[in-house]
Amino acid sequence: MFAQIYYLLRSRTDGSYLVARPDKGKADRETTKTGYLLLFREDFDALSYLNKYGSDVSDRFAVESIPGSQLKPLVNRWGFTGLGIVRDPLLPAVDFFAID
Repeated sequence: MFAQIYYLLRSRTDGSYLVARPDKGKADRETTKTGYLLLFREDFDALSYLNKYGSDVSDRFAVESIPGSQLKPLVNRWGFTGLGIVRDPLLPAVDFFAID
């Protein structure tokens, strides 16, 4: 996992990353900043996901690469709960991992 390069979707407007948040109701979604950082194995997978589920906002995101060795510091800095590795961007099929 640490030797691989992963791809993230990052907002061009505020610099935040695309995350998956547990469904805890609307009030909790607005107040909580934690979530699972979505990772893609290929840049074209990130673009496919964005085109399928966010085509109306796709121009507001950029694909960013990150080595696996930098994932834990990124998760800690932004306060994410863990990682969500997208296996299939069109279904979507995601494996979630909590980071301690």
